[in-house]
Amino acid sequence: MKIFGYTAVVWKEAEGYVSKCPELGVASCGDSFGDAVNNLREAVQLYLENAKELNIIEDLEESLTSKEKFTAHFEATLP
Repeated sequence: MKIFGYTAVVWKEAEGYVSKCPELGVASCGDSFGDAVNNLREAVQLYLENAKELNIIEDLEESLTSKEKFTAHFEATLP
């Protein structure tokens, strides 16, 4: 059994919380921060199970096993 590590980015919107895994492009949501993270965890698990069945899990391994992951926040201005 392999253990994969992934990033969860969560932000607040008017109707609740949105969560996204940037390594996989998987997103979910929830009424609370915890719900959004738990729902994302489930969505990622289903995504990985499907990737394994499709024999494409190897394509994802490097991004999910890397110990060097960085996040940054920046701003952009529109005229």
